[in-house]
Amino acid sequence: MDDKQDQLLPIANVGRLMKQRLPPTARVSKEAKQRMQECATEFISFVTGEASSKCRTENRKTVNGDDVCWALSSLGFDDYADAIVRYLHKYREAEKANQKKPIDTDKVNER
Repeated sequence: MDDKQDQLLPIANVGRLMKQRLPPTARVSKEAKQRMQECATEFISFVTGEASSKCRTENRKTVNGDDVCWALSSLGFDDYADAIVRYLHKYREAEKANQKKPIDTDKVNER
């Protein structure tokens, strides 16, 4: 593989996601998967580049979920940003709930 291939999303995952949105009898050509792979990779790079730029101006080294939401919104992808903000909120709530649960020592000892 060359360097360009190393930077692309895994084509098997892209193909699987494409098939989830198509009728069961639909087929996706290798070329269609490759084009979608390139587009999805470019989109992710575009958004993370914007988020990373914000972090640099704020003298931070780590891009977080809030930065990605900000980048989506600032790039005009408000619908995506709104959905990701809701998901991020639910994710953080679930993480808090998991941290508060007592550890079941019986299950730990079974391992």
